[in-house]
Amino acid sequence: MELHRSQRKSSTATISSTTLPLYRSAPPLEVRLEEFELYAIDRLRVLKGISDGLSRGKKSEDMEKLVRDLLKAHMKHPQASEAVNKDIISHFVLRLVYCRTEDLRKWFLSMETMLFRHRFLSESPESQKQVFSELGLSYKAIGYAEFEAVKDKLVQVARLIGQPVPSADAIYYKVPWEEVPELVAGRRVLLHKGYAYIAIYQVVSLVATQFRSYLSKALSLTNRKWTSTIREQEKDRLTPIVEALCTSYLGPDYSQPTEYADISIKDLEQIAKSSFPLCMRHLFDKLKEDHHLKHGGRMQLGLFLKGVGLKLDDALAFWRAEFSQRVGVERFDKEYAYSIRHNYGKEGKRVDYSPYSCQKVISSSPGVGDHHGCPYRHFSEDNLRAALGKMGVNNQKMEDILDKVRNRHYQLACTLTFESVHGSSCDAGINHPNQYFIDSQKVLQSKVDPETSSCTNFDAFLTVLSLGRLST
Repeated sequence: MELHRSQRKSSTATISSTTLPLYRSAPPLEVRLEEFELYAIDRLRVLKGISDGLSRGKKSEDMEKLVRDLLKAHMKHPQASEAVNKDIISHFVLRLVYCRTEDLRKWFLSMETMLFRHRFLSESPESQKQVFSELGLSYKAIGYAEFEAVKDKLVQVARLIGQPVPSADAIYYKVPWEEVPELVAGRRVLLHKGYAYIAIYQVVSLVATQFRSYLSKALSLTNRKWTSTIREQEKDRLTPIVEALCTSYLGPDYSQPTEYADISIKDLEQIAKSSFPLCMRHLFDKLKEDHHLKHGGRMQLGLFLKGVGLKLDDALAFWRAEFSQRVGVERFDKEYAYSIRHNYGKEGKRVDYSPYSCQKVISSSPGVGDHHGCPYRHFSEDNLRAALGKMGVNNQKMEDILDKVRNRHYQLACTLTFESVHGSSCDAGINHPNQYFIDSQKVLQSKVDPETSSCTNFDAFLTVLSLGRLST
């Protein structure tokens, strides 16, 4: 696969496939770098949507609809042939990005397998058989005599799992039990003399297991290639980008205030209680309590306040009023005022800095005496309980939130907090502290104006650049 910065056609070859792609080899394509990025980003939105759905405990039928909607929203292309290309290219791009650590591989493997499973179920029977064959699964359906020998046990299993009783023409495959661990673990299959008897509607578990096994090996091989050659060869171009991708943010730009973001100093305390996410509310409270924050806290809270609409003059007055109680006005003006003006693009390179995304907040590493970072990740359970109780989260919701935290679903924990505090669902999920603020303001306004939407539909996740050889 080659990437080109030139404005040539997106591909010089078309990947043809009559079945669901198995991603056995990289596509022989030349792709514009811009499209390469967009393809990867779109696939990440699909995988993130699946991850969020699973974390929220959606049922099987709800997940099927979710996957269909995600694919329709993000993976379609006006040209059918390009849709196939997009599918395969995006997979290989993310394979490179997610091969690099065990945690990344685990997440990517799970999400890709789940995506494959749902897509397989939506295929026609003929296409399913072809996938079955391409995976090298040469199992044949059991004969009538063997079926009759185990029929009574098959009937018992069918009744236990709530499936129709198998008729005389039912199709069952006999496979080694270790090849369908999901069915065995769920006690949804007959085990007899070391074999599992799987019904035709359960074949997806066998196929998904084979796909997962292949992809797991492929990720390990990709990691070796990345470590041994690609990372060093591309150290000046590809490597820095790829290694930073997992904390990249591609959602809305909150550097400029929105229609809900125009606040003054006198409003801050009230708004902090009603509409600040826990990370920013904690920083705000510590600032009021100690009249000081270290650099990390000043940056995280300061850029957030900028994004919610606190103007530069008000920001200087706000921070001066707090810090002067501890360090004095003269020292504040000498040591701290510059960085505030810098954040607003009025000093130094005059860059208009954006507020931190959830990914950046979560990935930070606060030290002793620091108060920045993500409370869901960095607080002890007791401190988190106390903070959530202060926000008004009830005990039942608190346990749900802590369960997400224990499973490291920090943004989902924040989403559940939002829903508990505001009594309103937020299916889009929380991906940015300033999104939390805006959605909170919308909910509060909707209680006065019922026509106002309760939660914005922001997509915020990772971005990806390239796989293979870059050419200028």
